[in-house]
Amino acid sequence: MTDCLVGVVANPASGRDIRRLVSGASVFDNTEKGSMIVRLLGGLGAVAVDRALLMPAGDGVAESLHRHLRGRTGMLAAQPLPEVEFLDIAPQGDAGDTARAVTAMVERGARAIAVLGGDGTHRIVAKHCHDVPLCALSTGTNNAFPEFREATVAGLAAGLVATGRVDFRASLRREKLLSVAVSGGRIDRALVDVALSTDRWIGARALWRPQDLSEAFVTFGDPCAVGLSAVAGQLDPTARSTPWGLHLRFAPPERAASVVTVAIAPGLVTAVGVDEIRRLQPGEVVETTMPGGCVALDGEREIELSDGDRVSVTLGEGPLVIDVDKVMAQAAAHHLFNGAAARLPLNGNTSHH
Repeated sequence: MTDCLVGVVANPASGRDIRRLVSGASVFDNTEKGSMIVRLLGGLGAVAVDRALLMPAGDGVAESLHRHLRGRTGMLAAQPLPEVEFLDIAPQGDAGDTARAVTAMVERGARAIAVLGGDGTHRIVAKHCHDVPLCALSTGTNNAFPEFREATVAGLAAGLVATGRVDFRASLRREKLLSVAVSGGRIDRALVDVALSTDRWIGARALWRPQDLSEAFVTFGDPCAVGLSAVAGQLDPTARSTPWGLHLRFAPPERAASVVTVAIAPGLVTAVGVDEIRRLQPGEVVETTMPGGCVALDGEREIELSDGDRVSVTLGEGPLVIDVDKVMAQAAAHHLFNGAAARLPLNGNTSHH
């Protein structure tokens, strides 16, 4: 059997955008990211993943990682870890670092890729991972796509998938995505939402002012989320597993057909006016023309528009993502973590001799 390789992408810039200043967003520091990577490695090593291929990490992440690895003593030191290798890529400090790292991981035969970042990081990874399944972990400012989850358990689940010890089909979910095309040839995609903003410049990128929005498209509507998915979720809750997405048109609250109060950013609760919401079917193409402005992808303004630019949005299939809950349920059902001496009656009763 060939050795098992898992890729690890940790974005050192996640959790640092302007929403920390204009809302109550927390700072996810790079010391914790280094700790998360070590905990993830512990989970991978426990299920016999042989190697971990890491994206070169700057801004304190690498220092934190090595410090935590050196500090493993006692029971931690006795736990196996996969062999760690850093990709030989010179970091440029931009999104291209992530793209190049993921491409290299796919070429090297990674069986899964763990991603520590926000919606923006996962969007970049999804563009380059093909059908290598992702383990999505949240370390960003405003996240709807990745989960907040203990990295150790995520490592166990990712490792079980990578080593083939669980049913592949029952362990993964196929996410949706939104493809965006702009006249002039720019094509991009989003995993959670596409928003059309009247802001004419990208500026600080982050999107947090609902009064600047004209319309939006979301892959799912979750009333428990933060951001545009929460707006849609208050009006038409739509699960990740449903085949359709949602298309919203906004208006000032004083003259909108509906007004919902949502957490538009961490710590920032505001009223959002919605004139129309309708379901967006798979493969359906929606075209609109903007008198200038920007297109925001997953909460960040990415594309500046000229007057009269046409924007088309299509709902399609996205990346494969490891469903940690389903993987760990399979592990329990098939006693994957149960040694013979550890198997106790399900009612918890034991006999003493």
